[in-house]
Amino acid sequence: MGFFSKKIDKKIAAYQRELIETHYAEVDNMYRQIRGWRHDYRNHIQTMKAYACNGDLEAIKRYLEELDTDLSTVDTVIKTGNPMTDAILNSKISLAKSKGINVVADAHIPVKLSFSEIDLCCIIGNLFDNAIEASIKLPEEERLIRVYMDMKNTQLYISFTNFTAGKKLSKLSGRFTSSKGGDHGYGLVRMDAIVERLGGYLSRNSEDGAFTTEILLPQELREKEQ
Repeated sequence: MGFFSKKIDKKIAAYQRELIETHYAEVDNMYRQIRGWRHDYRNHIQTMKAYACNGDLEAIKRYLEELDTDLSTVDTVIKTGNPMTDAILNSKISLAKSKGINVVADAHIPVKLSFSEIDLCCIIGNLFDNAIEASIKLPEEERLIRVYMDMKNTQLYISFTNFTAGKKLSKLSGRFTSSKGGDHGYGLVRMDAIVERLGGYLSRNSEDGAFTTEILLPQELREKEQ
């Protein structure tokens, strides 16, 4: 039993490392695009000045439309007040949208986190991955993920809801099962372990047509660093 437990712990740790590396790769790619756009900012201004000197308003309009389209691909969608959370949420929202999944998010972290941002990264990453996995099974017009994060007294409240194929999911050992299995299962175990270690509360609810995960994480109230 001890050997089996250690083997599972190693697989979970390996999955956690892979998850974090994936998140950082997504975040790095997003900010690389932003840095590239900023680097070109002066060139964009010079180009539009040249069009303006020639009185070519149509060219300016076309150029602005192209810039608007380009910027929308890297624009920060969510600003929670916590940089790492912003990065993970926005990279996952971008991933979901690339798969034709609409995301409605309302997230705020008005205090400095007293627990590891890596832990929060793993929780949010798993929640998003699970929601995306379920959503892509639906027709594109029915794909929707709702995200809500905010403080409730001294606890950080996280809620993820996604629509499902219209039937309740089955439970196995207190956890809802997934058709994906494998590393996905380790992700759920890891997420549950993090919430338990932080002294938090996790609830999963499967109703007809929707699946919701709610998490409460105790949070020491400290003023955010300026």
